[in-house]
Amino acid sequence: MNPAVTNIVIMLVMMQVSRRLDLEDPTILFYVRVAYGSCQALALAIYLFVRAKINAKNDLTTLKYVEPANAFGGEPEPKAVVTTVKEYDLQQVNTQIKGIFSGLAMMGFMHIYLKYTNPLFMQSISGIKSALESNIVKIHLFGSPATGDLKRPFKAAPGFLQALTGGADVLTDKQSVENAEISGRGGIKED
Repeated sequence: MNPAVTNIVIMLVMMQVSRRLDLEDPTILFYVRVAYGSCQALALAIYLFVRAKINAKNDLTTLKYVEPANAFGGEPEPKAVVTTVKEYDLQQVNTQIKGIFSGLAMMGFMHIYLKYTNPLFMQSISGIKSALESNIVKIHLFGSPATGDLKRPFKAAPGFLQALTGGADVLTDKQSVENAEISGRGGIKED
């Protein structure tokens, strides 16, 4: 099932449930906080387990690809990247872990400082859902082969800005990699 459709279904169900909860009641609020914290801890545990599996597998296969030019990031030309499967996978997991902590910081600000309780309930399950739907978890936790949509480097979902500017995807063909290496932008192994 499409993740966007399941997000909408889950949010609609969570909205209906949140209407029936008295989030002003300290007991219910305590349980909502515990549920949110537990879900975020479970998502973090999933990513840490996947990171341990990546380190144990130690796949040192070379991975070459070309990142598209990012005019807003100060990179006017495409950049060749040479890395290993292990380093790429660890980078993906670390990005997901940073996302959990960013979400915790934002939710902490909204809940503690602004006193919003409804988003705390609404976002409780989304961390686990996104962890279980991420490509890196599908490969290392569920054992899916790294082919098709799971082929490295992963294709990013087109964002709003990419749709407006017609941004390019990561290129993996041999000609694009060679052209980027020759142009002098990249070819340096990332650490």
